[in-house]
Amino acid sequence: MPARRKARKRALDVLFEADLRGRPPVEVLAGYVERIEKPRPEHLGYAVGLVEGVAARLDRVDELIASYAEGWTLDRMPTVDRNLARIAVYELLYVDEIDDAVAISEAVELARQMSTDDSPRFLNGLLGRIAEYATR
Repeated sequence: MPARRKARKRALDVLFEADLRGRPPVEVLAGYVERIEKPRPEHLGYAVGLVEGVAARLDRVDELIASYAEGWTLDRMPTVDRNLARIAVYELLYVDEIDDAVAISEAVELARQMSTDDSPRFLNGLLGRIAEYATR
């Protein structure tokens, strides 16, 4: 698995746990990082950056997801999908070195591995709309 995909998976783990427990992502992140044995993987820095970035801009990220998710509310989305969308939207808007297509395809691939059969198509459409309209 490529390093950035591993980082996204780690970020997803943290955001998923924070979402389920109703705790701040940065608080969950601190405990998560503490449990990782040294030497820590190189991709950990990118994962930490994703979680911190999503947490810092969560209101804006969630607003965009809610605006472009046709027929879905944030609460109704599967937790995995909601948090994959958060990571991808953060990358689309705030991580210049990641191409939009890469952010979308990585979210879709992780959804394919970790969520429902409908999730890849749902995320692809949602993120495509956000990339097209919100990042102009």
